[in-house]
Amino acid sequence: MPRRSWALWAAAALTAAAPALYLRVASLLTGDDGVESYISMLVFPGSCPGWDTYDLVYSRAHAVADFPLFSYGGGPLIVLGFAGWYLSVRRARPGVGRIVARCVAAVLVVLNPIPEALLPALDAALGPGCAEMWGPPELMSRQVWWGLYDCVPPFLVLLAVRAPRRPYVRRGPLVRTTAAVLAVTAVVLVPAASAAPGGVSTERELDCAGFGDGTVKGLSETDKRFLCAVRGYDRPYDSGVEGWDEVSDQDVLAQGHHLCALATRHGGDIRARAVQEAPQASLAGLLAGLCPAVARAQQAEADRQQAEEDAYVAQKERACAAHPRHRPKIRPVRQRRATLWTEFWTIDGWEEGYEGDPPELVEELVGSGLGTLAIWAADEIGHACVTVESYTRRPPLETRGWEEVVEVGYESPSGSLELVDGDGTSLTGLTTRGPGSYRVRVHLRGRELVTQVIDAPDGAVELLVQVFPGEAKKPVVYK
Repeated sequence: MPRRSWALWAAAALTAAAPALYLRVASLLTGDDGVESYISMLVFPGSCPGWDTYDLVYSRAHAVADFPLFSYGGGPLIVLGFAGWYLSVRRARPGVGRIVARCVAAVLVVLNPIPEALLPALDAALGPGCAEMWGPPELMSRQVWWGLYDCVPPFLVLLAVRAPRRPYVRRGPLVRTTAAVLAVTAVVLVPAASAAPGGVSTERELDCAGFGDGTVKGLSETDKRFLCAVRGYDRPYDSGVEGWDEVSDQDVLAQGHHLCALATRHGGDIRARAVQEAPQASLAGLLAGLCPAVARAQQAEADRQQAEEDAYVAQKERACAAHPRHRPKIRPVRQRRATLWTEFWTIDGWEEGYEGDPPELVEELVGSGLGTLAIWAADEIGHACVTVESYTRRPPLETRGWEEVVEVGYESPSGSLELVDGDGTSLTGLTTRGPGSYRVRVHLRGRELVTQVIDAPDGAVELLVQVFPGEAKKPVVYK
């Protein structure tokens, strides 16, 4: 058993494990794994056989590649192959040992050089469109050279079990053709991988402000808007998407289109796990402007949410409409009903120019100030069934059937008081005699129910608000 074979087996194992061992030691010393990679499972429009093969085979074979036997660059597999070869030689079966070694070399080639070097080289030879599938040129170049490095361990394994030299035999056409294709591919790949990354356009060059002074050529308006968003040019005080400010326009657009293709495969959903785990996932929030599938998905989601909200509001409005209408003891000038919403306990009333902080509430029900009014309507977030009545004179007092009744004075500077809820719904024309002094009487029922029950029934809170002229300033608590 020649020492040369032992040395070659050892060199193969060390060469395979060296990068992983180096990264492991470096990560222990610095806390940084030092790994920079581009992983994408896309089907880009067009035919790129290298990427298609990777997407079909290798992107689905991570479980196999992560098997401990194939860790450390296949070092454990080489050791196992050496053991099989050694036992075969000791039993005088060197042919079996060579078969074992060649199987080991074949597995190493399939796991590393083919996906890392051969497939990218094939796509690079077909043109820049397919080459972009593998990421920025500098990253692709490093990947290819590491793939070539991974060819060394299987080559050393084959050398270790090579049979004694025999007279030269001319290789067949298949071998010669394969060697020629690899050589030509390598020649094409080097300039493609080392090409200049391109420039980073300024805000003015992209015409992000829309003044028509853009000078960038060859980009669609969609591409320009996407670049403006990524750079942060279209939003004041925004620095754009972190980590992309120095990436060339070409690479930003390429990565955006890659992410678009991935999102398209998942129905335009940028929240899909594959999209969120993609290396360029930070661009996902801006993808709708570049990717029609994402725009359609987001519009569909917005329409769905709007439909749900409309149905929810309609349900509450039906509950309020089901309450019997209030029958006033004297006829008001006008009576109006509405379902009003709030996110901060109260619905507010004001006159133009007097909007501001709401006044303090009397008995936590109603409060007033010059040109402002506040009425409790919900336990922080919710809705109330509101009836508003405007009078030219004081209406008779009603307390029966109401849990709380409080009256306060209100000074109207313009005579245009209106109630407005959190959704913008308003009830206008509350004051009947223009500017002057008024009284606001508020009747309430349902507060105890919504404060004590987590899921109170729809329309539980009812409010009756009566507005009429009056000079008195002090609040009165009737109930």
